[in-house]
Amino acid sequence: MQLEKNHNDIKTAVIYLRVSTEEQVDNFSLDTQADICTKEAQRRGIEIIKVFREEGRSAKTITGRPVLIELLEFCRKNKKTLDAVIAYRLDRISRQTSDYLAIRKKLSESGISLISVTEPTGNSPTEKLVETILAGFAQLDNDVRGERARNGLRARFFAGLPCGTPPFGYINENGYAVKDPKTWDKVKTAWELMATGTKTLSEMARIMNEWGLCQTSRSKERPLLPQTINRIFRNKFYIGILTSKRHPEEVKGQHLPMISEAIFYRVQAALDGRNTNINVPLARKNRDNTEFPLRRIVLCRNCGTPLTGAWSKGKRQKYGYYFCRKRCGMSSIPMDDMNNAMIHFLSTITPTKGCLDAFIALLRRTYYQRIKQLQKRKEEADSELKKLQTLRQSLIQKNLTGVYSDEIFKDQNKLIEEQILSLQIAKSDESLAKYNLESIVKFMQEKFNNLGRTYQMSNLSQIRVLLCSIFPSGMVWSYPGYSNTSISPLYQSIRMFEDDSITSGGGGGIRTRELLRAHAFQACGINRYPTPPKISC
Repeated sequence: MQLEKNHNDIKTAVIYLRVSTEEQVDNFSLDTQADICTKEAQRRGIEIIKVFREEGRSAKTITGRPVLIELLEFCRKNKKTLDAVIAYRLDRISRQTSDYLAIRKKLSESGISLISVTEPTGNSPTEKLVETILAGFAQLDNDVRGERARNGLRARFFAGLPCGTPPFGYINENGYAVKDPKTWDKVKTAWELMATGTKTLSEMARIMNEWGLCQTSRSKERPLLPQTINRIFRNKFYIGILTSKRHPEEVKGQHLPMISEAIFYRVQAALDGRNTNINVPLARKNRDNTEFPLRRIVLCRNCGTPLTGAWSKGKRQKYGYYFCRKRCGMSSIPMDDMNNAMIHFLSTITPTKGCLDAFIALLRRTYYQRIKQLQKRKEEADSELKKLQTLRQSLIQKNLTGVYSDEIFKDQNKLIEEQILSLQIAKSDESLAKYNLESIVKFMQEKFNNLGRTYQMSNLSQIRVLLCSIFPSGMVWSYPGYSNTSISPLYQSIRMFEDDSITSGGGGGIRTRELLRAHAFQACGINRYPTPPKISC
């Protein structure tokens, strides 16, 4: 082991500079350190061989500091010509006492001294003790900062405030998570689409990327991956609840929820029902066949099994047939016969123009009544919000003047925040805003005018929506047509609608006029019912 050199014997040295991001903000820059270290070396008559600059690195550990590792390797290779390492302060080397002592020992074994420009350093027992104490103070300062940061994050979490960047659809504004006007509506629509259970994570990733949603990493925009989509749809932040890996508790957040709990748990059920290993998707058999649109919809009259379809090769061409997959003895049905029978049957149950016009008239009246109710509720909510904001401002003033203690202020402010949140949720009720009345009317006039023609002009998925909506129990084939077919009460209510003059005891098991109306509104998406099936030509 070589002896460390006295300060008077030091002729050559290198400079090590380090600054973390927080210190850079405080104007504790690398250039400032370099200037002070260079002047001190000139004062002592020391020649600077090289300067090592490490920016934006924490001194909590040695790992993750490539420049420090490079410095130690340089000292090892040049120990015969190098006398010292100069730093602005000892905490530039490390803020962990054990790490600092290990680095100092490493340098000492190479006969290299460690010089602090602003602190006493040397080789005497007293100077070494002071160095160790200073290194301990650096670690103490670092530990205190870390504890304060952890306590601050914990306090924010239990206060219902986000401790990091809010998820998609939100932005950070003065420490609060608020609506992001650029992405809010798109993310909300994505939740509603995922809740239908018709989309996979990969499909949602493709759709959301097409909408312009992307993740930002190191100032670069990257497309959303299925793994990221999975984390979004698992996040309870969107229903107003904060969760943390550090704390088992779930805390009610101060932000505006994007979706209801019903939508959230429908999405969870959809996700849990699929393969969770996104990298190895399950191979699924394609059961769709555009050439046989009625397979799995029409049932066998003998055993009730859904019919399937296949081609039979003749002498000159192929012929399509539907048949029972259990081969129970039912004869095969030519594809054209079943399709023609379906067109004819749908034409016979098409609602009359009078019934359809009467239903649309009531639909318009009910829609505009609901719009007036929503507008009135929003105006009342605006008035209440102004009162609560005035009350909160008064509460803040009384807390600042000492009338209310901090505990009373927190309790009262929490109550006011809850009331404001409930009013904001009431204001954001857009149950009717997402429906375009004229589009619904146009849809009904076009598609309900002739169901047989609508069937002919629809694709496979649209045919399924059409037939499963009207015949939820399926259709039974009994040559030469369909028999004992039960029509959905939702469609029957529209088909037999006659406004106020309608008689009780409608078809499909509906016994009162009010139930007819309720089912009719449900079919058309009014008053919290789902939208009608979108069948476009």
